Amino acid sequence: MKKLIATLLLGLGLASNAMANAGGIEWDKFPKEKMTDVASLQNGAKLFVNYCLNCHAAAFMRYNRLRDLGLTELQIKNNLMFASEKVGDTMKVSLEAKQAKDFFGATPPDLTVIARSRADGAKGSGADYLYTYMRTFYRDETKATGWNNLAFPSVAMPHVLWELQGQRAATFAEVEDPHEHGKTTHVFKGFEQLTPGTLSAREYDSAVGDLVAYLQWMGEPAQAQRFRLGVMVLLFLSVFTVFAWRLNAAFWKDVK
Repeated sequence: MKKLIATLLLGLGLASNAMANAGGIEWDKFPKEKMTDVASLQNGAKLFVNYCLNCHAAAFMRYNRLRDLGLTELQIKNNLMFASEKVGDTMKVSLEAKQAKDFFGATPPDLTVIARSRADGAKGSGADYLYTYMRTFYRDETKATGWNNLAFPSVAMPHVLWELQGQRAATFAEVEDPHEHGKTTHVFKGFEQLTPGTLSAREYDSAVGDLVAYLQWMGEPAQAQRFRLGVMVLLFLSVFTVFAWRLNAAFWKDVK
């Protein structure tokens, strides 16, 4: 129990730190239609276990829950499990917290509810943040990892999807601050593609959308079912209200 509480507190602390660092740019809108696309969610799960699960755990999600995405246990074992885990195990990693802190300067947060923890009412949902974050990495040789990020400046995480996107450099310009005469601000102007990736820009954006859709789903696997149930309840209440209204009128029609 103490370990669970410590993990949650650590995740909230890292989330707050991320939000404090994510104030430089506007967030792009995550393509919400991917949440109802089973193929997108399955591809997102594949990207997650191949690129994220090496360092980040999802310790509150079990592999067998992926059956909700239309996968069989055999497909999960053959395509999404690469070590000695059992299909009923949680998505943990072998990387120890102390080693991770030595490597990256901070322990990589658990990703089970990462999409929900990154929401900002002023900027957008947690999915919007993650969609922007995974698409704004750029080369920065002044950083220990060689990478930086527009949504989370000076992030300790390297760009794990760089082979898919390719390497990019960010261009900035010094612009006079409109609020303070004589002061200049560092303004982002655009990206310059240094090396090509294995995916085109559109394909990469789609792949990131799939990954974020899976992260959003993982935070609440029953979300779609909850929405469907909510619609059914509202329809029932609407019909019941009509019957109650007419019944009330019938009872009181002779009362003056």
